[in-house]
Amino acid sequence: MYQPGLKGIVAAQTAISHIDGEKGLLIYRGHDVRTLTGRCSFEEAAYLLWYGRMPSTEEADHLGEELKTNRTLSEPMLDILTHLPVNMDPMSVLRTVLSAEGGTEYVWKPTLDQAVRITALIPTIIAYRERHLKGAAFIKPHDELGHVSNYLYMLTGMEPDHAVSQALETYMILTMEHGMNASTFSARVTASTESDLISSVISAIGTMKGPLHGGAPTGVIALLEEIGTEENAESVIRKKISQGEKLMGFGHRIYKTRDPRATALKGKLLEFHGENEELDLAIAIEDIAVNLLEKLKPGRGLYTNVEYYAASIMRAIHLPDHLFTPTFTAARAVGWTAHVLEQSENNTIFRPQSDYIGTLV
Repeated sequence: MYQPGLKGIVAAQTAISHIDGEKGLLIYRGHDVRTLTGRCSFEEAAYLLWYGRMPSTEEADHLGEELKTNRTLSEPMLDILTHLPVNMDPMSVLRTVLSAEGGTEYVWKPTLDQAVRITALIPTIIAYRERHLKGAAFIKPHDELGHVSNYLYMLTGMEPDHAVSQALETYMILTMEHGMNASTFSARVTASTESDLISSVISAIGTMKGPLHGGAPTGVIALLEEIGTEENAESVIRKKISQGEKLMGFGHRIYKTRDPRATALKGKLLEFHGENEELDLAIAIEDIAVNLLEKLKPGRGLYTNVEYYAASIMRAIHLPDHLFTPTFTAARAVGWTAHVLEQSENNTIFRPQSDYIGTLV
């Protein structure tokens, strides 16, 4: 049976996550992801995906220290980062610099220590490259800051605002893992050949780079910028809907009801209402848009998706568009490495068939 893109084909069994698009559920290791964002740090959520259970306080602290220990780039990685062409896109930079980490210690089978190391390195590569292109000095990792706050600190040199740091951490927890998506599948296919963990993650990065998978939510950003203020929201949105334009950031291919990641992000942002104008505006615009969509397109069930709030958070922290996909990658590295580790425990090489539709001569 031929299914373009393997749509609907079960290619693996996993205990890592589950998506129920009809019910609007995303499950990490048995936990509804919406319950994690209110009580979990990035480090604790990563521990859950890697180890299959929630950590104790001591275990979470230990993982945090391991991530801090592994943040520093090697001299060869720094040398490569500073000598790549200035017009090289950040995902290609990430792919190339991370390849230099792949020494002889990265062999089959992959290890959790390697997963931690890779996850710790990615934010440093992104931040250092961004500062290098600006002609600014590298900012060394801050030993007192957690994984997400340190990423923002290395980009700017300033300890981040609490509201936006918490918003970004929530986003990165919610995008750590999302089933057998294209990049995760790439990672598992590479791992199934008994290649090393670096190669599997590089495969995933190359896949994430494609705009159909990891593209920046430029349409959402443009919508938010066009609206500008809460007072303009209804007229702009009503006009777009009446003209048949797609409202960017609303609706999802998998989720037929509310995107649980968007619901969780909104819940977190409401905790900081009044602390950041950009985030407050995003919440107000969503409420107006959902009400209008229900009136003008009844029964369609169009709600905000995770990209809507991702764009809102990126605007609030003034993260340039070209760093959206790398930041997404910094989160998803946890899921990729968890899947590769799972693949290695019961491995069979992926070898699907193809239908020949050419001619015989």
